[in-house]
Amino acid sequence: MYSQKDIAQFVQKEPLLKEIMALKPVTWINSKKKTMLDMPDFSITKEDMANAEALWDRFAPFFAEAFPETQKTHGILESPLKELLNMKDLLNKQNPKIEGRLFLKCDNKLPIAGSIKARGGFFEVLRYAEKLALDAGMLKKSNYQDFASSEFKTFFSQYKIGVGSTGNLGLSIGIISAALGFQVTVYMSADAKVWKKDLLREKGVKVVEFSGDFSEAILAGREQTQADAMAYFVDDENSKDLFLGYSVGALRVARQLEAANIKVDAQHPLFVYSPCGVGGSPGGTAFGLKQIYGDHVHCFFVEPTHSPAVLTGLLTGENGQISVQDLGIDNKTEADGLAVGRPSSFATSISSHLISGLYTIEDQKLYSLLMQLMDAENIFLEPSATAGLIGPQKVIDTDYAEKHNLNMKNSTHVVWATGGDLVPEKERLEFYQRGLTEVMH
Repeated sequence: MYSQKDIAQFVQKEPLLKEIMALKPVTWINSKKKTMLDMPDFSITKEDMANAEALWDRFAPFFAEAFPETQKTHGILESPLKELLNMKDLLNKQNPKIEGRLFLKCDNKLPIAGSIKARGGFFEVLRYAEKLALDAGMLKKSNYQDFASSEFKTFFSQYKIGVGSTGNLGLSIGIISAALGFQVTVYMSADAKVWKKDLLREKGVKVVEFSGDFSEAILAGREQTQADAMAYFVDDENSKDLFLGYSVGALRVARQLEAANIKVDAQHPLFVYSPCGVGGSPGGTAFGLKQIYGDHVHCFFVEPTHSPAVLTGLLTGENGQISVQDLGIDNKTEADGLAVGRPSSFATSISSHLISGLYTIEDQKLYSLLMQLMDAENIFLEPSATAGLIGPQKVIDTDYAEKHNLNMKNSTHVVWATGGDLVPEKERLEFYQRGLTEVMH
């Protein structure tokens, strides 16, 4: 617990906290960001990323077998990188104007789970399943497509998997674990959407609901899972495997940029904007992008004004020790995937060196962006996934480009769309209507 005196000292050291506590949208530039030359050694490396991608490749035959929708891509799960010409024109009706090109990394279209969380969630479960199968000698004469067989499912059915989630991570862990045959329990916080809980139950997943927030759900999930010798807990606050799974997304984006003949170098800066909850998925992709592009990529996170968990951890220097509730912030947001009060210690300690900055956004803005993107590009995202769309303008509003001597005319902006494909039609219409109402106001 932090006393009023502690909080006052944090505010004195970082006056921006005053505005954050008043729930105002802020933009923060990270003065402690390291150049690649000064970067400390992390517990994960570029080699780990390559090994993580190799695991995805090994499991491709399983995906093609278990999920027919992935047969066209031979079991490789990836999402498009799409240029947003109309949306850029629409955003540029207001100042400041976006220079360079604007792209959407469409993880809302990631096969099977329709969100970025599949990159980390699927990866960690697959890694665990592979280890169990190897230890049991089941992979000696088997092909990886046998992971979809009844023999493997029977084997995995004696093991349990648990995860705490506000939504999309629970969906991805639930879907993949159930497909492999595991007994899976998702501990859901109060802000998780009803349709996500319903979908999980449909897939044979046990859903345990809490009246509190993400921190309560993850704590209970961790305790209950770890008390069972046959159970494995996917820990969103401390997982190296989740982080590694997300980092593979950076390798994929780099190939897509190359295929589109987009240069990234000193004269052609790359900016990436990622919605941020506990900090694992944006942290993993930022780490991966930095390994590939070094100082030529500039990564920004986005959090709701009511759930600025990572920003609070970074500004106070307390990382995962402090929660937004300690500052008197309620952690109540419509952006369910971002409704996190306490950041991941593991991810935040790495991101503190890597990211260029972070801005916060109000809920109503997420809905107006959702509606505008739908009108301009016919792309549907869930509210939290629209958070990065105003990133370029937020950065241009600061002196970041001047300070780093960046040529914005040659810049490329990638907005990471984190989810949306599984949202039911009824909710889509409601979200769109809310956006329409916001814009009319």
